[in-house]
Amino acid sequence: MKLTVEQSGGSFYDGGREAAQEAAEQIAPGAVVINTTPTPEPPRPPEPPAEPTPDLTISMERLYDKAGAREEFRLLHRIGYLDDAPGIGVGEILVPADLEHWTTDLTSVPSFLTWLVPKTGAHLPAAILHDGLVLNKDEPQSYIARRKIHRDEADRIFRDAMATTGTGLIRRWMVWSAVTVATMHEARQVDWTTIQKWHYRIALWGTLAVIVLLGVWATLDLLNVPGVPGLPWMGERPIAAIVGGLSGAIVIPLLLGITWGKFRIAGWIIGPLVALIIPAILPIVLISWLYMGVEKLHSWRPWLAKTLAIVFVATSFGVFIASWCFA
Repeated sequence: MKLTVEQSGGSFYDGGREAAQEAAEQIAPGAVVINTTPTPEPPRPPEPPAEPTPDLTISMERLYDKAGAREEFRLLHRIGYLDDAPGIGVGEILVPADLEHWTTDLTSVPSFLTWLVPKTGAHLPAAILHDGLVLNKDEPQSYIARRKIHRDEADRIFRDAMATTGTGLIRRWMVWSAVTVATMHEARQVDWTTIQKWHYRIALWGTLAVIVLLGVWATLDLLNVPGVPGLPWMGERPIAAIVGGLSGAIVIPLLLGITWGKFRIAGWIIGPLVALIIPAILPIVLISWLYMGVEKLHSWRPWLAKTLAIVFVATSFGVFIASWCFA
C-alpha cells in the first residue's frame, strides 16, 4: 500500500533517498545523523527511487503486525523541514535518517480523541517529523540535522511545523500542549537538571490531581450530597452553582498553570481542558474500553462473548418491561 499526500509550499520539502551521511553533507558540513533504529541483519534491499516532484509528496509503505494488531508505515522518501524560527531555529531537518527500518504510526493519538486530532490531515507532515525527532518507547528517533535536538525543542518544532501546513491555531496549540505533558512526565531526551525534572513532574501531576479533586467535589456539591461542604465559589441555587463551577474550572487551572514554569502556556491550555472536557468524554472512554474488552473476549472465546451478549440483551428487555409495568 502506498499513501501519498500532496503538500504545496511552506517549509516542508522532499528529503530524498540518499544515504544518511550524504544527506547530512547536503544540509551542512558536520551535520549530525541521529538514528536509534536497530539495524537487523541482513539489511533489506533498497526501494527503487521514485521520480521527484516539485511539491512535498509523502509516500509510505503500510506494514501491519497481526500479532500485535499494530499498523505502521515506512517512508519511501525522507521528509525535509526548514526550521527557521528567529533566533532558535535548527535549520534543515531530514526525517528519518534510516529509511529502511524506521517506521511511524502517523499521528500518535488515543482512539477516543481522533475526533479532535485525526490520524491524518494537514498536520500529518509535522506529526511524522515529530515522530522522527522524539525517542518514544515503541518508536526510535531517526533524523538528520545540524545538531542534536532536545525533546522540548522537538515539541516546539512540531507546533511551528503544524502552522506551516495550515493546521488551525487552536488545534496546534492543543496538540503541542498534549505532547508537552508527555515530555514533562517522561523527562527524557532533555537537558534539564534532576531538580527541573521533578519540578515539572510535580507541577504536572499536582495540577491534575487538584483539578480532579475539585471537579469531584464540585459535582458532589452541585448534587447537594449530604455531608459535603459547599465550595465557596459555587452558589446555593442550581444556575448559580453551575456558573460558579464553570468559572472555577477555568480560573483555578489557570492559576495552577503558573507552576509549570516555562511550560505554563501548556498548563493554561491543558488545565481548563481537563476540567471542562474530560468529564464530557469520560463516557466515550468507558465505552471504548468496553468495546476493546468485548473485541478481545470475542477473539479469545467467541461462544462466551455471544452468550454474554444474549444475556445482556435479555436482561435489558426484562428491565425495560418491568420498569414499564411497575412505573
